[in-house]
Amino acid sequence: MKKFLQYPVMAYVMVDIEADGPIPGDYSMISLGAVIVEPALNRTYYGTFRPISDKFVPASLAVAGFTRDQTMQFDDPKESILKFREWVVSNTKGRAYFTSDNNGYDWQFVNWYFHHFAGENPFGYSSTNLGSLYKGLVKDVFLNFKHLRKTAHTHHPVDDARGNAEALLYMKEHLGLKIGL
Repeated sequence: MKKFLQYPVMAYVMVDIEADGPIPGDYSMISLGAVIVEPALNRTYYGTFRPISDKFVPASLAVAGFTRDQTMQFDDPKESILKFREWVVSNTKGRAYFTSDNNGYDWQFVNWYFHHFAGENPFGYSSTNLGSLYKGLVKDVFLNFKHLRKTAHTHHPVDDARGNAEALLYMKEHLGLKIGL
């Protein structure tokens, strides 16, 4: 009798953020984009976050395409992260799995905001780095997945999350990545 692997029900959520500096708390997450990883890639989220501190790095804002004055008009950070949590919960079944291109950066902000403003993180305590996943899949630490994106990397977090989700789907469909989608 053959045994069949039963993959757990997981919802991969590709996340990208823009911030006005290098670390949460001292600096602020200013925008967040997410997409549920599935073939249609049509379940997306976008939120903005008013700064939580007086510190900012002008070059970081320039990458995101915003001025400090614009970000001061953004949404309340607590309300924004609570809206994102509601979106995650209402758009996923089973475990919501945080994935991003640079989870060392994106995860630290999202995790900090969830714990600081919401008291918990719906993703739990772990995340996956898309670049590291690709390097392991192709068994070469010198290769990069970014050529697998279809959507241009614009530094709008929804565009960037969508492009990264396209790359993850390519890995599943063409490179044999086994993930519970």
